[in-house]
Amino acid sequence: MSETTGTYGQAAPGTRARIAALLDGWDERAFRSVAGRHWPGAGPVLPRLSRSANHGLLWFGAAAGIAVLGRGARSRRAALRGAVSLGLASAAINTVGKRAVRRQRPLLDAVPAIRRLKRQPFTTSFPSGHAASAAAFATGVALESKGWGAVVAPVAAAVALSRVYTGVHYPSDVLAGAALGVGAAFAVRGIVPTRSQLPSPGRPYAEAPALPGGHGLVVVVNQASGSSDAAVLVRDALPAAEVVECPPEEVETELAKAVGRCVALGVLGGDGTVNRAASTAVRHGRPLAVFPGGTLNHFAYDLGIETVQDTCRALTAGDAVRVDLGRFTPGPGGAATGHFLNTFSLGVYPELVRVREHWAPRIGGWPAGILAALKVLRGEHQLEAEFEGRHRALWLLFAGNGIYQPMGPTPGHRLDLADGLLDVRIVHGGRAPGPRLLAAALAGPLSRSPVHAAERMRRVRIARIAPGTPLAFDGEVAEAPRELILDKAEEALTVYRPKALL
Repeated sequence: MSETTGTYGQAAPGTRARIAALLDGWDERAFRSVAGRHWPGAGPVLPRLSRSANHGLLWFGAAAGIAVLGRGARSRRAALRGAVSLGLASAAINTVGKRAVRRQRPLLDAVPAIRRLKRQPFTTSFPSGHAASAAAFATGVALESKGWGAVVAPVAAAVALSRVYTGVHYPSDVLAGAALGVGAAFAVRGIVPTRSQLPSPGRPYAEAPALPGGHGLVVVVNQASGSSDAAVLVRDALPAAEVVECPPEEVETELAKAVGRCVALGVLGGDGTVNRAASTAVRHGRPLAVFPGGTLNHFAYDLGIETVQDTCRALTAGDAVRVDLGRFTPGPGGAATGHFLNTFSLGVYPELVRVREHWAPRIGGWPAGILAALKVLRGEHQLEAEFEGRHRALWLLFAGNGIYQPMGPTPGHRLDLADGLLDVRIVHGGRAPGPRLLAAALAGPLSRSPVHAAERMRRVRIARIAPGTPLAFDGEVAEAPRELILDKAEEALTVYRPKALL
């Protein structure tokens, strides 16, 4: 049996040799067709674009731009998923792809000198790493955000084309690289699902008044939440709605006024502002419309609302769900019951909130959060209290309104906002509890660690709390009473949520 050798660098008998020869011939003709064709305007653009994508620099810069310009969780997730997909594709190409097929680069005699790169690559030709990175980044971004995906896709396609245009790859190198890049993005999605793949947290479905154009809606806006741009979007999308902007010290008063003259109560601000609006809406039996406009917006995002437009669609259609409302009730002689939509905590977390809120106006919310975490991890912050009848030394007691995923020291997201359960997590006290917790998290599942305990409960009693102990709920800090009962008002709050997300 005769053998022949193709440009892919391996001998192939019989049929394989003929197929290889056909592919080589097609590749060569396609390469020379691109090299010999005049591309108006491409000369000064494609070579520079190709160079800018070296080592992924173009895409990491694009990820930073998407995260900053997008101003939302969806954009940040799209940027992160694109970067991770790129990293996986690059690792696969450089460790396996280039070594599996040692193909020589094309000859440059057919490529005009003006198109050629100043520095020619020295690695093998198959597959194209630039095409793989471009396709992986663009696909990863598109899986989280179709809008940003549509922006990135033409740039990715141009980078892939530039590798043939400048003469450093055959067309099949680019096609194979692009296929590997798309595969890498879907592999990442298989490990970490996109938001659209997660089960819907909004249930059960509830009827609410349809308010097209915002008729009957009063929206209270906390001016200190950095939500002025979102307020403009609300006015544009819901011209019949009444929008009341006020400083944080007047939010409570304006909510009390608004609930008396509205069909539905709207709120635009951070989690603390949404907390007060939810308490007001429940007391007066009004449905709540939440517009994400704060720094974190945990409740809105866990509900599936990421943009002002999401809420506007729900208001127009009258789509809503019922969710649980967490409660903390002081012992005999204490103040009135408080509520939490997201989290309640004693111990180190109130200190973290205090430090974060101190620095956030100066350096921004996310840097302030990192600074606060680094500070509290170094401290002891011991809390002496009686938890469910047992005296304990605690570093942190956390209760979530619904079960958070994953079950670690840092809560992630909730899949069900009406499960009737409290997600109770405890970090025991002792020497250096913060570093011990971090070491336990790195060592393996926290569910097996003696440092951390997690339980699902419907009611929690905490007694003998030391005077002056701070508590935190939905980002707000107050002084804890001597005794507390934590439980839930199940399905107490009706909140607008687009049915398309259900």
